[in-house]
Amino acid sequence: MDLTEVYTPLSEISARIDRLKEAMAEAGMDAVLMMQNADLFYYCGTTQQGYFYVPVDGEPLLMIRKDVDRARVESPLTAILEINRPAEVPDIIKRLPRVLGLEMDVISAEMFLNLQKLFADAECVNAAALIRLQRAVKSDYEVEKIRRASALADQLDAFVPTILAPGISELEFSGRVEAEARRLGHQGLIRMRLWGAELFYGHVMAGASAGVPSSLSSPTGGPGTSPAFPQGGTFKPIQPEEPVLVDIAFAFQGYLSDHTRIYAIGGISDELKQAHQAMLDVQETVKKAAVPGTPAGSLYDLALERATELGYADNFMGVGKKRIRFVGHGVGIDMDEFPFLAKGQTLELAENMIIALEPKLIFPGKGVVGIENTHVVTKKGLESLTTYPEEIIIV
Repeated sequence: MDLTEVYTPLSEISARIDRLKEAMAEAGMDAVLMMQNADLFYYCGTTQQGYFYVPVDGEPLLMIRKDVDRARVESPLTAILEINRPAEVPDIIKRLPRVLGLEMDVISAEMFLNLQKLFADAECVNAAALIRLQRAVKSDYEVEKIRRASALADQLDAFVPTILAPGISELEFSGRVEAEARRLGHQGLIRMRLWGAELFYGHVMAGASAGVPSSLSSPTGGPGTSPAFPQGGTFKPIQPEEPVLVDIAFAFQGYLSDHTRIYAIGGISDELKQAHQAMLDVQETVKKAAVPGTPAGSLYDLALERATELGYADNFMGVGKKRIRFVGHGVGIDMDEFPFLAKGQTLELAENMIIALEPKLIFPGKGVVGIENTHVVTKKGLESLTTYPEEIIIV
């Protein structure tokens, strides 16, 4: 592989910073200071430990604690300095801001209090929404990266039937799927912005396991191996004629594609087959309606309405009080980017947003059926970037 393809080009980084400055000016911010890895990668092309300072007027500055040599290779920025401790930051900046934007949704209280001391004369405000709204609309460069991740996800789906067999445990099956993902170039880490949210590759489970809810904001959960990480499969052997959920996020060169396919050994009941078809129907209904300008929350309402018409209101995205009230979410560098196709969300769709649409039905004691694809928003609706066959795959 040509190593230069893993580095974000200067033209892309510069365009991102310019758009950020426009948003900062509109919000009345003199500067933004970032330190979260996903934001550093988006605006600098590196996740080396440090601080990225963007003044509304003037050249941005990347200050790195560890490792500055790598940062200078990975980032196309020219103003990259080495620092030893945070206290050096104000002295390096010199012209201190009056209004400083911070990533208040992800930095700790301790970090915030330390920054308040360092910038004692500045008003510290929240820049998180400003950053996340920009990251929600992808450039052509980002869309192409996610297309590549989606193509690899399709390859992974095609691999699954070659290893699925009666008696293999959920954990062994999951591990072999994950190993193939790594062989294809999966980076291993799935980033999530929500505080406390954790995910390892995704959810690979069979039958009743897939219907067990968890703390994660997801329609599926799974028992996991212990309360320490209560997600995913167990040592339970996979049985014939139970739905096998393969819900994997493929992370390639920093960018995510999220997809789900359902498999079964030998066959599956007509009840679950019909339920799965209903979710394909819901997916198509939402895809056609998801045009630019559509409020994200209205698409959840539409999906729930269609699921109800088809007779599956009680099982759509969960059961009872454990139901998750969304049907899709943005993806990019993080798994939980804007927009959220969730109840009450008013953010309007825009061209080149990337959405993982995942209508699913949860049947406690039986399992999960449904679909998930990663899509790009176009003028005509959603274009699916993951294209592996959507029917239940019988092995």
